[in-house]
Amino acid sequence: MSILTVDHSTVYRYSEPVGLGEHRMMFRPRESYDLRLIKTELEITPKPAKVRWLHDPFDNSVAVVSFEGTTKELRFESKVTLEHVETSLPEYPLEEYARTYPFRYADEDYPNIVSGLERRYAGASVPDWALQFLDPAEKTLTMKVLTAMSVGIREQFKYNVRSEKGVQTPEDTLKSKRGSCRDFAVLMMEAARSLGIASRFVSGYIFVPNSSGLAGGGATHAWMQAYLPGAGWIDFCPTNGIIGNRNLIRVAVAWTHDQVLPLWGTYAGSAEAFEGMDVSVEVTEVEALRA
Repeated sequence: MSILTVDHSTVYRYSEPVGLGEHRMMFRPRESYDLRLIKTELEITPKPAKVRWLHDPFDNSVAVVSFEGTTKELRFESKVTLEHVETSLPEYPLEEYARTYPFRYADEDYPNIVSGLERRYAGASVPDWALQFLDPAEKTLTMKVLTAMSVGIREQFKYNVRSEKGVQTPEDTLKSKRGSCRDFAVLMMEAARSLGIASRFVSGYIFVPNSSGLAGGGATHAWMQAYLPGAGWIDFCPTNGIIGNRNLIRVAVAWTHDQVLPLWGTYAGSAEAFEGMDVSVEVTEVEALRA
């Protein structure tokens, strides 16, 4: 296990004073058996008139702030210290019926994961692409399918940082052979769903040690999870071909990418007043501990 710190800064700049509407943040990592929060700090400038916390339908922590007055700059500074327990490439204890693909989810699981099975994009290109990861034999090991898909995206596509909002369609990602971590997560989710495997989107951070070769540092990161009976939700990072939570810090999960935006809000002023946004994320290791 290790102790990590996450420094996440977002600054909005305006050419003239503007009024600030309500803003919502997803900066607080999700505590679990493999992640424990030690300390959290959140500084907002100008100081908000009101701050409140809530849990959304996925049990993600959301901070909601409101402001008074006007400003030419809005700054969010989040610092989190956490204990991270790595579960990279364990022998996942899948139920016997789910060890090989295809399989059928149990009746008691289905109502809870049905939204994770629903495809969001029409067309046959993604399902056709997904078939390459199945063995010619009648059955394939389920983990082998998903692992090959995650590694396949890393090897077949070029990663690029894209600051624009939203994601590419999976079809556009297939055509261009390039995309951001969000684009790759959505492509793999759609491909897994086309095979009948429930999946969801994950927003968070990635720890990139020196000389690790990992992509996605310096900003928020995104990947996906697949639900496999017996093992539960398993992390797959197609940007780096990571299986398990190695170097990954979960903040929020949802069925679609637009449900877990790290920060969103409004302002009252002309559209021309907005000059730009600067985002920086630094994840550092404070201490490595023996498990």
